[in-house]
Amino acid sequence: MQKRVGFLSHLDLNLYLFRTPIMKELIKKDIKVYAICPKGDKNSALKEIGCEVVNYNIQRESINPFKEKQAIDNIYQAIKDLDLDMIHTFTAKPNIYGTFAAKKANIPIILNLVEGLGSFYVHNTLKNILIRNIMEKMYKKAFSLSNGCIFVNSDDPKYMLQKGIIKKEKVKIIKSVGVDTKKFDINRYSSQDIEKIKAKNNISKKVVVLMVARAIWDKGVKEFYESAKVLKQKYKDVEFILVGPTDEGNHTCASKGYLQSGKVKWLGLRDDIAELIAVSDIFVLPSYREGLPVTLMEATSMSKPIVTTDTVGCKDVVKDGYNGFLVPIKDSKTLSNKIEKLILDEKLRKKFGENGRKVAEEFFDINKIVKQYMDYYREKGLLDV
Repeated sequence: MQKRVGFLSHLDLNLYLFRTPIMKELIKKDIKVYAICPKGDKNSALKEIGCEVVNYNIQRESINPFKEKQAIDNIYQAIKDLDLDMIHTFTAKPNIYGTFAAKKANIPIILNLVEGLGSFYVHNTLKNILIRNIMEKMYKKAFSLSNGCIFVNSDDPKYMLQKGIIKKEKVKIIKSVGVDTKKFDINRYSSQDIEKIKAKNNISKKVVVLMVARAIWDKGVKEFYESAKVLKQKYKDVEFILVGPTDEGNHTCASKGYLQSGKVKWLGLRDDIAELIAVSDIFVLPSYREGLPVTLMEATSMSKPIVTTDTVGCKDVVKDGYNGFLVPIKDSKTLSNKIEKLILDEKLRKKFGENGRKVAEEFFDINKIVKQYMDYYREKGLLDV
């Protein structure tokens, strides 16, 4: 009998961007895969790769207990008749609520994935501390019911183990969701290609400093803009570019007025990320905390030198002085100094970039990551030995 697996997220985009290679591999192994998510722009794309899409409703930003109870019931109603052999959940609410619903639905294998602890762990406001306490109590209950949890960095499971939220035998670390090192390869682009892309974006003959992230303060947008102000006064041939949408539902979202008012060229949401990384000279992510940032892995794979923060997630991609620089969070001055060092030293940019490519091929290549997932599923009893 054909086995059935559900992938549960609060966004169809999350499944499409980060789970597609794993889902495709399972489908190739004759596993029926369900993408369980709210309706969204990527429902059709998920169907095209061979998934059956099952929708449910959830409010991402809600902390109303009555709405949260409804979300658990919505998930249960979506999965109870699917006869799943395994469910794999992603992001905080699906991890917690999905586990409760899956247990009620008697799904034999329940796995979670924590890609980062989120913005509530960045700032120690009273509200954040209260929400963290609630989340940790709920995570502890969920982890007691699930069969295991994958973490993408070393710091998050260490924190949860120290606080007794999860048992050691339930922790699995797979450092990355993977990057397509064939797609994100600078050798795919000739010097003529680079010039055409630069001309198209009006950045010809510029040293390009690129940041790709949602336009929220916790990603280090303010520090990036402050560095741009300092360095563009000194160097007229340098262009700072921010690529990424605003996130209006996020309380730390930068305003469009701010994003358009500085020395940074804000391009908003783009679907040509590989091209934009290809024409960049320096890649920057001054984030306050991450899970394990895909954009850093993509830039590393594309042989770009990195300047990022010495914080959870980011330091799992960059080794200071080897493939980039690590700087303290919320430190615009040090950020500016390290970017300036790379602006002035083309040989160092090249050296860091070459080293980064080696890191990407060894640790983040999507084929190696998918194999680790298949091995883990096999260990949990989904796949034959």
